[in-house]
Amino acid sequence: MRQESFGEQDTFQIGKQLGEAAEPGDIFLLEGDLGVGKTVFAKGFAEGLGITEPITSPTFTIIQEYEEGRIPLYHFDVYRIADPEEMYELGYEGYFFGDGVCLIEWASRIEELLPEGCRTIHIEKDLEKGFDYRLIQITEKRGSCAK
Repeated sequence: MRQESFGEQDTFQIGKQLGEAAEPGDIFLLEGDLGVGKTVFAKGFAEGLGITEPITSPTFTIIQEYEEGRIPLYHFDVYRIADPEEMYELGYEGYFFGDGVCLIEWASRIEELLPEGCRTIHIEKDLEKGFDYRLIQITEKRGSCAK
């Protein structure tokens, strides 16, 4: 599925719609360069799950847990993971195979740990279409999580 965003509110709404449709056990891989709106998307996704607490990027904590929505959200930012083995220390399997939804930024860094059936959300800019323009592509569940 391809969707166009012409500003932060569009990106937020696309995230919210996906959050409203998310089910326990879903894993979403959130890909895109710095500054494309991954955190804005995550905020919308969380609202779609019914989470009202502030959503922040888990860059330095690696994972943020939000339990208050209709299903828990586990928001990962694995950019700082140097070795996938570090994910074992976090107990990643409990999150990936639990009753919540995982939203993983920079998932390509832990590609070998990703189970089958993930969906990828790729956000990219196109400055020819405007500074605030984003193309958001969402893959359907099939095969391996990794690209």
